[in-house]
Amino acid sequence: MADLTDSFSPPTTHSRTLPVREDCWSEEATSTLVDAWGRRYLDLNRGNLRQKDWQDVADTVNALHGHTKKTHRTDVQCKNRIDTIKKKYKIEKARVSSSNGMLTSSWPFFERLDALIGSNFSAKKSTQPPPVALPLPYCKNLTPTAAVSATAVALPQKRSAAATMDDGYFRRNYSAVAAAAAAAEGEGEGEEDEEVEERVSEVEEGERGREGMMKLAKVIERFGDVYQRVEAEKLRQMVDLEKQRMQFAKDLEVQRMQMFMDTQVQMERIKRGKRSASNGTYS
Repeated sequence: MADLTDSFSPPTTHSRTLPVREDCWSEEATSTLVDAWGRRYLDLNRGNLRQKDWQDVADTVNALHGHTKKTHRTDVQCKNRIDTIKKKYKIEKARVSSSNGMLTSSWPFFERLDALIGSNFSAKKSTQPPPVALPLPYCKNLTPTAAVSATAVALPQKRSAAATMDDGYFRRNYSAVAAAAAAAEGEGEGEEDEEVEERVSEVEEGERGREGMMKLAKVIERFGDVYQRVEAEKLRQMVDLEKQRMQFAKDLEVQRMQMFMDTQVQMERIKRGKRSASNGTYS
């Protein structure tokens, strides 16, 4: 079988040739792609590759075969190529399986794809439904009476189980029902006891909850008293500091005025001394 490639040869019926697709794959590039994808596929436990994985596969292919612009592959091109190879493998697998071992595939990538994804494309099982029932043997020489008797013997085979049920079956069922009813009554009493115990426990929990709330309220009240005392002490200290500041400012102002008055008295004395000295000179 010819190798599967995406390239095609130009038709010979026209003198004008068609352009070759830029995404054509050679057998060597396809082999490298299958190897790179297969390693990633097995590393992911046969799971789907992510975009980063496809980019790594494309980088591996381009490292060996992407030396030109036409042979450079993207991650999308690699994914599309793998999808095409999977479709080709599915066709080859179906052809080989339908031949019952008489045919083998000459496709060079069949063995590698079969080792990677062969379990996903197993041979289809037979869809022929099983027979519903076996036909009754036909006896040509049976008289109508014998045929009726034979039918009467053959048909009630499935009804024999219901026909042979005795009163013991119903007695056992009645005993089971009675036992179940007694157990239900016992369970009902047990459930009532459990409900009473639950209610008692709820009451006790409620009382404990109220006690806890009262204790919490007392703690909060004590905390409020302490906070109030602390704030009152802070306010008293602020008032004392303000009084001290005002007294200090008052004392400073008195001292300043005293110094000013002393300075004025001394200056006045100096002036008087100068005037008396000048008057003595003139006299």
